[in-house]
Amino acid sequence: MTDQEVLKQTRQWLEVAVIGLNLCPFAKAVYVKNQVRMVVSHARHADDLLEELDRELKLFVATPAEEVDTTLLIHPTLFEEFLDFNDFLAIAEDVVNEHGLEGVVQLASFHPKFQFDGTAPEDIGNYTNRAPFAIMHLIREASIDRAVEAFPEAEAIFEVNIKTLEKLGHEGWKGLGL
Repeated sequence: MTDQEVLKQTRQWLEVAVIGLNLCPFAKAVYVKNQVRMVVSHARHADDLLEELDRELKLFVATPAEEVDTTLLIHPTLFEEFLDFNDFLAIAEDVVNEHGLEGVVQLASFHPKFQFDGTAPEDIGNYTNRAPFAIMHLIREASIDRAVEAFPEAEAIFEVNIKTLEKLGHEGWKGLGL
């Protein structure tokens, strides 16, 4: 799969699911302003991906939010299994902290087989974090704070998302063409 194909599928997921279903009410504003950096990783090992994360964190904090408000570090092949990716994320969080960015940068994750703890694999609620590929999402805490000010009931987003997906159902999700 080429980088262009990976980016095309990622954009389609963002536009149709994340923005289209309003799973993240903050995503549209930065997306339409071209403030979302998308990077396709070709790392062959987890250590290589950690080095890419290290470089992306440095670039992210050195770039004004008006240019790059959020970054998606996409890996289309390295983590086929969600639990392997989830284990890797604990190490990735350590990298964020090693940079002294705790409270500055938040790391979110998406995966084709994403599963919340305590749920069945095909629980429709898991689809809030399902993406075509394993993705580490770098988010500025200051941007989250601003978005929450504009959306005072941010804690309700998760519950609204679950209701949206329950109403949509598995067939509806498949109908999105993702």
